[in-house]
Amino acid sequence: MAPQKGRTAFPKVLIERDTDSEQSSSDEEEEDPPSEEENEEKTEDFNDSKKKGKSPITISLKKVCKVCKRTDHEAGFKGATYIDCPMKPCFLCKMPGHTTMTCPHRVATEHGVIPAPHINTQNPVEFIFERQLRPRITSIKPAYVIPDQVNCAVIRYHSRRVTCLEFHPTNNHILLSGDKKGQLGVWDFAKVHEKTVYGNIHSCILNNMRFSPANDVTIYGASSDGTISCTDLETGISSSLMNLNPNGWQGPGSWRMLYGMDINSEKGVVLVADNVGFLYLVDSRSNSQTGKAIMIHKKGSKVVGLHCNPLRPDLLLSCGNDHFARLWDMRRLEAGSALASLKHRRVVNSAYFSPFSGTKILTTSQDNRLRIWDSIFRDLDSPSREIVHSHDFNRHLTPFRAEWDPKDPSESLAVIGRYISDNYNGTALHPIDFIDINTGQLVAEVVDPNITTISPVNKLHPRDDVLATGSSRSLFIWRPKKFDVAERLDTRKIIVVGGDTKKRGKRSDDDSGDDRFNFKGKNVKVKNSGKQTTHRKAKR
Repeated sequence: MAPQKGRTAFPKVLIERDTDSEQSSSDEEEEDPPSEEENEEKTEDFNDSKKKGKSPITISLKKVCKVCKRTDHEAGFKGATYIDCPMKPCFLCKMPGHTTMTCPHRVATEHGVIPAPHINTQNPVEFIFERQLRPRITSIKPAYVIPDQVNCAVIRYHSRRVTCLEFHPTNNHILLSGDKKGQLGVWDFAKVHEKTVYGNIHSCILNNMRFSPANDVTIYGASSDGTISCTDLETGISSSLMNLNPNGWQGPGSWRMLYGMDINSEKGVVLVADNVGFLYLVDSRSNSQTGKAIMIHKKGSKVVGLHCNPLRPDLLLSCGNDHFARLWDMRRLEAGSALASLKHRRVVNSAYFSPFSGTKILTTSQDNRLRIWDSIFRDLDSPSREIVHSHDFNRHLTPFRAEWDPKDPSESLAVIGRYISDNYNGTALHPIDFIDINTGQLVAEVVDPNITTISPVNKLHPRDDVLATGSSRSLFIWRPKKFDVAERLDTRKIIVVGGDTKKRGKRSDDDSGDDRFNFKGKNVKVKNSGKQTTHRKAKR
């Protein structure tokens, strides 16, 4: 005889609904109230299920707000559209009284922004700057050249989301990229199909990269595995300059991660900062740490950004999770010796000196504000201007960072991706914004109907009219539409990297969406680092 299996008692399922009108037809047919015997049987069944450790399962069909967790209304992202919670202020400007869709800052980015005034020089330091440094900067504001056409791309270039980008200092067609897995990619976007990915340099997130000022084939990297790498791009050989976790994983309390990074070209020093507020100096000539770690931000807070002044490298700008950006003099660098502390309401994602004069500061904060300080010689207690912009990101994205256009001598153009999408001919897209930081006006918003993912990582070329974008795991190169049509048809190429090991339908824990790119084409084989990889080239 076949063995008899014990009968399993499943717990009861209770369904909660918003209103009585949502009841099923079978419920409506039962007009008679239950008898006392039926009630007693239900009570006994309930008690038996409790004794056996199987309490009833409750399934709620009520509308629950994702923001305030209350019922009777919905809020949050519904697809690509954001619905405001009536119990909370506007998601964009963080002010009550209106919704995101009717926010005046969404209609006009320059709303409430006071344009940059003409400043009469009163400070002696500013006077010297105006006499000696200002003549190098043109007084005529050139016309903006906006790269607004996708020229080429590599889809699913990285196995995880892109975290940082860097252009080669001498070769105009080489783009370097880092991702959440610690991989370093080298892409020649002039030839499109030529790419190399180094996957054995870091074990987790590559947060920042900088080229060596003395050697254009050497790249330094700061990673969340607590190491600084020095990689030769020609050979692919990498060495570790510093390791904050020599004994490996000892628990979250002792693990150190490196975030902010820059290089002082005059001193030949690599500067890196960690996740607990410390700054480290590494001599690039001896490849060893110099001095002791210096606490430059609140203990226990991440220092996510470092930037040396382009004209006075002794001036160092840092920013972190303690809601401050700080200005330092490296000649007397010690804890508590900041020249100025720029206060923000939330975490500061980035802080950069202006590229030509080095006298302005542009910061990006998670309170959806871009802040501009017009002069580092003046009072830095409050910013000169605040521009409301949507970049309050979630944990599945690389933080948004507004960066200067390195070719703009007027030091007024900045680029940053947008978090909340807008409707473009029936398609929800997340544009890349070019903003005039002097007036707060939106100069241009760059979109492509085939790119539906968010683009938080954007880098403008220092010498060419090119914009590089990292969106999810893909890389895109933008050029101006004024490009010659015949030349654009010859060079516009989209490559889809095949051999993705992830299962279809399985959502990655670090990407907000799939790489939805609609270019179709035929398969071609391209040789990459000694291995045959299948790519897909777009039809022109």
